[in-house]
Amino acid sequence: MLGNMTREDFAAHLNETFRIDFGSDVPGLESFELSLIEAEPLKTPQLTPESRPPFALLFRGPKEPVLNQSIYPLENEAMGRLDIFLVPIGPDAEGQRYEAVFN
Repeated sequence: MLGNMTREDFAAHLNETFRIDFGSDVPGLESFELSLIEAEPLKTPQLTPESRPPFALLFRGPKEPVLNQSIYPLENEAMGRLDIFLVPIGPDAEGQRYEAVFN
């Protein structure tokens, strides 16, 4: 499913919450919320007809704790569960930012 999703699929859910449910795997951090703040196209030299145009998603979460680079099960009310590889890219004035790139 994730392999067929486009930037537009995510752009329709900007500023929505994506929750990571850690359950009992991470004591003291049962769940973690991220907000999708950007869904931007990426430039490519050439696309084949069967290629999905690449894009990047930017999420924001709390300043602490900072999640490690990893695949996380993100739950969104409208989109359901999506396993997305997140990379912490640093804080801004409002929280910690995470990027996901889709080629």
